[in-house]
Amino acid sequence: MTSPLEPSPEPIHVTRPHLPPLADVVKLLEGVWERRILTNGGPLHEQLEAELAGYLGVEHVSLFANGTLALLVALKALRLQGEVITSPFSFIATSEALSWNGIEPVFADIQPRSFSLDPASIEARITPRTSAILAVHCYGFPCDVESIQRLADDYNLRVIYDAAHAFAVDCHCGSLLQHGDLSILSFHATKVFNTFEGGAIISPDAKTKKRIDRLKNFGFVDELTVAVNGINAKMSELHAAVGLAQLPGIEAAIDRRRAVAEGYQRHLAGIEHLHLPDFNQAARPNYAYFPVRVDDASPISRDGLVDHLRSHGIITRRYFHPLIPEFQYYRSNASADPALYPEAVRAARQVLCLPIYPDLALESVEHISGLIRQPLSDRNDG
Repeated sequence: MTSPLEPSPEPIHVTRPHLPPLADVVKLLEGVWERRILTNGGPLHEQLEAELAGYLGVEHVSLFANGTLALLVALKALRLQGEVITSPFSFIATSEALSWNGIEPVFADIQPRSFSLDPASIEARITPRTSAILAVHCYGFPCDVESIQRLADDYNLRVIYDAAHAFAVDCHCGSLLQHGDLSILSFHATKVFNTFEGGAIISPDAKTKKRIDRLKNFGFVDELTVAVNGINAKMSELHAAVGLAQLPGIEAAIDRRRAVAEGYQRHLAGIEHLHLPDFNQAARPNYAYFPVRVDDASPISRDGLVDHLRSHGIITRRYFHPLIPEFQYYRSNASADPALYPEAVRAARQVLCLPIYPDLALESVEHISGLIRQPLSDRNDG
């Protein structure tokens, strides 16, 4: 095994796309070439929607070209206006989808354990202009869905979940995707389940799915009728083929992710100032990310640890730094005040996501863990 002090022969990145057997994709594509149906809800598209619904334990899945388009259409489908309360600790697309729909993001704070919206902070941000809550199942850890729903019921708000990280995650009552008015998935190359690029909306009923399916296809009802102001957000047969080839192996891929996560838990246990993720927050986690926190009393900062690991060929990511309100476009937002979300500020300063993907060797996990332990232990001993 490589010594903890030696650089890795090749860089190890925070993630690596999981690919299905190429022969399985080619077999599906042969049918595409024979039928010459490339998009517009072709047979592979319809098959993937059905198979995903069965696997995920939901009834209505609408496939999209990517997760951001899915989120844009979800907001449009619910006819949202005014303000929507959301998280500052997320990928920028969460807030961009609101802005593109002419909706003002209102940033609330997060909970330190789940990194998801704090219901008390949500309630403090509600105004007469609030129309919805856009919460994020950050790293695949479930939001406090019951408290969020109580707030929505009390204030007559809609709830959308950005579940880009939460593919196949179960909570206390089954699929996490069943909560809220709509849940949005991403099938980007870096996600647990990918179609190279892709996404989906989980709808609660057939009527909502029909509206969403029209919105993603220019608003067409039939060849002569456009009922709503739509967009082109459809998934192609090529991407659906990748998804269909991926799905049979997804359980094994999640199992391998779990083995990597358990390896980190073993090798990193007991390091002072390093706080490990709690995967027990989900009844069935998917191990999409492995976020650790380097607390402020640590002898090496989070950013110092990033640089230390990079110098040894380990490429980690500071998800999510900077916070969304720190980007120039959002600095003038009325809620872009760090005093309103101190936990998010702390997380953005402390969190580091370590490499995790199905074919990451357990020897590499041990190597990375040694590289993390070394500067912390040396400086603590000194």
